[in-house]
Amino acid sequence: MALRKKTADNEPLIQRPMIKKNTLKPNHYLLIILDSCRFDTFVQARPIFMQKLAPVQKRYSYASWTAPSHYNLLCGLMPHTSPKQVFASDYYKNDFIKFNERFGVDCFEFKSLVPQLFLPPFMQTNLGYQTHAMVSLPVLNPATPLNVGFNSFRLMEKHNDFSAMLDAITFEGGQPHFYLLNVGETHYPYALPEETENEWPKLHGVHGIFKHLDDHLDAETSGQKTEPFFDQVKMAELRQRQVAAISYLDGLFERLYDLAPVNTYITVTSDHGELFGEDGYFGHGPVMHEKVFEVPFLEGKIK
Repeated sequence: MALRKKTADNEPLIQRPMIKKNTLKPNHYLLIILDSCRFDTFVQARPIFMQKLAPVQKRYSYASWTAPSHYNLLCGLMPHTSPKQVFASDYYKNDFIKFNERFGVDCFEFKSLVPQLFLPPFMQTNLGYQTHAMVSLPVLNPATPLNVGFNSFRLMEKHNDFSAMLDAITFEGGQPHFYLLNVGETHYPYALPEETENEWPKLHGVHGIFKHLDDHLDAETSGQKTEPFFDQVKMAELRQRQVAAISYLDGLFERLYDLAPVNTYITVTSDHGELFGEDGYFGHGPVMHEKVFEVPFLEGKIK
């Protein structure tokens, strides 16, 4: 089916294709992103309640930084399995079909997203969802282009308060609800809500990215030396903080299961991994290393 037509001025426009009508009652759907959580750290934490959904899989993020990764996720590009001897087009087709199970519908195909290629508007218009986002990282704030097709989009007051997100979740109104939850406890400084800020680790140029982006220029003009890279003992301590954050969040999933209706489907994953000193790297973003792309992935319906 053609997706383009000509206007009177002979200018091409994108035209939405015909979409199958859904005949089923959609699930509530939660997409939970443990920001910066890498796969092997998740495994080390041995979460119990999260893995009641399904055993964890190792998958690979399409991006190594928060904002583009969330854009991909909201395009329907879940972290991938990287299969060999498979055409990419076939993988995409089969992966998008999985959204029928997530949504609890029988009408979803990739062409359903044309022309916006974005899940929230489709969910609103075609499936009757109330769509909501609660995010922890300022790079995802409501003024960014990610805020398209959402009934509500909220930057949380604290970057590490999944519990406050659970307080704000509701399934009232008779409509299916979609929640994108960007969870910050697993992001640097890997801090739990009860920790005071003076207990957080402080890495030069990392703690508060907007504040420190130009620090190197100040150091050059003042003649000050930049701090050396931290040793592996410090890196190991930081990784253990992420392990502890995952364990803490796992306990909150018991509460999540109690408040969500039985027709709720949950996907838990990460936007990217994190480097803790391996091969001289720390963090994520401008890093080309397998550990920054390896993420946990598990999903299932509440029973």
